[in-house]
Amino acid sequence: MESNRQKKIGGILQKDLAEVLQNAASSGGLKGVIISVSKVSVTVDLSIAKIYLSIFPNKEASDLLEGIRSNTPLIRHELSQRTRHQLRRMPQLEFFIDDSLEYIDRIEQSLKGDVNPLKDPNLLGKRKKS
Repeated sequence: MESNRQKKIGGILQKDLAEVLQNAASSGGLKGVIISVSKVSVTVDLSIAKIYLSIFPNKEASDLLEGIRSNTPLIRHELSQRTRHQLRRMPQLEFFIDDSLEYIDRIEQSLKGDVNPLKDPNLLGKRKKS
């Protein structure tokens, strides 16, 4: 169960991080790529923030995630500049791909009858509990 403080910090980080990443993508020459921050969960001691990103188009996701992870110190610095009046310490940032939209899309396709996961159980991969 998240405390109000964790939720508040997660919300602040989510809003500012979305702007930082979208600005970086557009200034980096990535046209047509949409990066949205779907969830930010902060640990109880506020030292680590797990950030779940939704990247469209999906084929760009793994390359972009690597780029974001390699630029984490720069992103963290930019965030700390933006939140310096709200946060004393900037948590460590950990980035993950949020694949829930893709998973939902596969479920919808199977419901429409395009593909049948009962005949081929490999179509819907094992879901990790977050």
